[in-house]
Amino acid sequence: MIQTLEDMIRIFFAYGLELNNSDGFTHNWSTTIPALDLAYRTSIHASKGKTPAILAKGWNPKTPVDTLKKDLV
Repeated sequence: MIQTLEDMIRIFFAYGLELNNSDGFTHNWSTTIPALDLAYRTSIHASKGKTPAILAKGWNPKTPVDTLKKDLV
């Protein structure tokens, strides 16, 4: 799990991420860490077949995609 987090952080900062805010392209930790945290907690791990959120809390947090899906239905 630590290796997964390390890889996510390395890739994020190697390639950057365009955040949709008024500042545009940024490497701000205050916006980066929550995005990486959500991505990690909602990704299915191959060895467990479940997300870390399901394993730790019994539920998955809602993502922006979940909100979009709800609006489309």
